[in-house]
Amino acid sequence: MQPTILIPRIADAPVSAAEIVSVMDNAHLPFIPVAHSCWAESFPYKPQVEVRLAHTGSHLLIHYRVSEACVRAVASHDNGNVWEDSCCELFLSPTDDGTYYNIECNAAGTMLIGAGAARANRERANQEVLNTVDRFATMGRIPFADIEGERTWQLCLSVPATALFHHKLQSFAGLQAHGNVYKCGDKLPRPHFVSLFPVDVPKPDFHRPDFFGPMQVEQGASHAMLAKAQPRPQREGLRRRQVCPQWV
Repeated sequence: MQPTILIPRIADAPVSAAEIVSVMDNAHLPFIPVAHSCWAESFPYKPQVEVRLAHTGSHLLIHYRVSEACVRAVASHDNGNVWEDSCCELFLSPTDDGTYYNIECNAAGTMLIGAGAARANRERANQEVLNTVDRFATMGRIPFADIEGERTWQLCLSVPATALFHHKLQSFAGLQAHGNVYKCGDKLPRPHFVSLFPVDVPKPDFHRPDFFGPMQVEQGASHAMLAKAQPRPQREGLRRRQVCPQWV
């Protein structure tokens, strides 16, 4: 049985992608390692990948931190082949209706969102939907070819609930979701496939909702609002809760 990822509510107003790092740092939100090396016999290279997940009700906040030997972001427009680049991916099934989303974004913030029940016959989000996702990339937003040499880069996404375009969601609060987090780079000098939850199939395939793990989206008021409402001793207790890992 997979452990549950807790996605806390850390603000009640939208947070821009450029603000995500500071807001998560102020909430003492820990990173979760994305450390399962999938198909390691054929693809032994394993970059260091971490993720933090939170929400504001209306928006899902994602912060990736990656250290790898080569960074690539060649895809020049949304809905391009971003998985061939240094690419971070959140696959998320927000309900139990069988539909999941693949939210894939390269190191320059170029992205795609697909929806469907399996790898085949997926529907891509149109540009109007993709434009609602705010993005911040420490490598900049201009496409680039391979940059060799070990380096650390970060990527932040602020994804509105309405970007999950097959559902009529207005808020992420309270969702009992399932999903997985991935890092790949199909055309990097050292291709690789790493995941948060292990994917046990013979050949590379991240479109496997049968290997998704539970993700519980916190319902209640944000930590910031709770901190204002509580007297000091309880506020200290809340602060200690925030530094705990996002596993429940």
